[in-house]
Amino acid sequence: MKKTHRSLISLQAGRWFKLIGGASYQHLPSIRNLALAYTLAGADCIDVAADPAVVNAVKESFRILSRLPQNSELIDLVPGKIPAELPLLMVSFSDGDDPHFRKAQFDPDRCPRDCARPCEAICPAAAIAFTPATTGVIEERCYGCGRCLPVCPIQHIETVTRATSPAAIAPSLLTQVDAIEIHTQVGRYDPFMALWAVLQPYLPSLSVVSISCPAQTGAVDYLWQLYQGIQPLQVPLIWQTDGRPMSGDIGRGTTHATLRYARQMLQSGPPGYVQLAGGTNAHTAEKLADLASEAVNSINSPGLLSVNPSKPRLGGVAFGSFARRLLSPVLAEWTTEPVFASAVPIDERLSCYDSESLSRSLLPLRQAVQLAQSLVAPIQGVPVQPEDGSLALGAIALMPQQS
Repeated sequence: MKKTHRSLISLQAGRWFKLIGGASYQHLPSIRNLALAYTLAGADCIDVAADPAVVNAVKESFRILSRLPQNSELIDLVPGKIPAELPLLMVSFSDGDDPHFRKAQFDPDRCPRDCARPCEAICPAAAIAFTPATTGVIEERCYGCGRCLPVCPIQHIETVTRATSPAAIAPSLLTQVDAIEIHTQVGRYDPFMALWAVLQPYLPSLSVVSISCPAQTGAVDYLWQLYQGIQPLQVPLIWQTDGRPMSGDIGRGTTHATLRYARQMLQSGPPGYVQLAGGTNAHTAEKLADLASEAVNSINSPGLLSVNPSKPRLGGVAFGSFARRLLSPVLAEWTTEPVFASAVPIDERLSCYDSESLSRSLLPLRQAVQLAQSLVAPIQGVPVQPEDGSLALGAIALMPQQS
């Protein structure tokens, strides 16, 4: 398999689907399996931490997929269609402090003996545990959402930023990926341009550049300033409208902020592809058609792939916490399956299974892909065709749907 223009055509058509693995999420088995499931479901981009181990975990899922067509017995057990082209692999950087790049931390010995542990209950990533094996924060699982901070009865949970050095990591890492994303905030023009200078030499080898900024006062004007500062740019540019960061799994209403922000960008923002994020969930897909009808999407003729449109254009949607939690019912079982969990090469693993046991081992994969398809298909305008209709059509019911 190879990476060509499938993902970029999706972007131009407004059907781009990006999976956000998490800029500080480093639980490798989950990352690998999320990438595998969402790739089979048709994702256009996998966005992960700028960490060589995390990038390798995604590439392991790609290696598994590349071997599926070579195993006729196995390919019949996998749901959906084996993709002819891989999604783009993106890594995220930040030009300063950013909640996406932080981890929670606290001293569990200071916790009251009779504490109800609301931090453990509220964590969407199962990153806080009080067991004989693990007590406190499981760092590789924490992605910095911050929901544990206000509920601690004694307020002793803090956050620490785990930032990487772009200058140190870029030479080895950026040759392995297809796209980068830079997280910034209003008023950080100089830090942004300093980071841009570090990353700029690698742009010719990349397929996409994304700039993510939260919905703050003056955001559109600030992004215009950035747009002018990075010209000329010879690769497609995505503006990620981060409405309510890391909140999509809380309830339906979290998507309204990114919809408002995207509408502002489409009306008065700089040229580029507008991609929703921050609070995206199943409700986002329902509202996307309305947003698309408001946008002027006739700038380029269908099928003609330009580098960047002359005006802001709707590109698609990115899903993070909602997409990860949607698959959480099957991920725990999946990561314990030897066919996926072992470090032994995939070909050797598969040879150890007869047809019946291999089918059982692939059941979590089939379930995960069907769940992922229930989120990807509405964005890409593709009917969901599950093996078991009740599973995919009822997938969204597994998630909280508060207003």
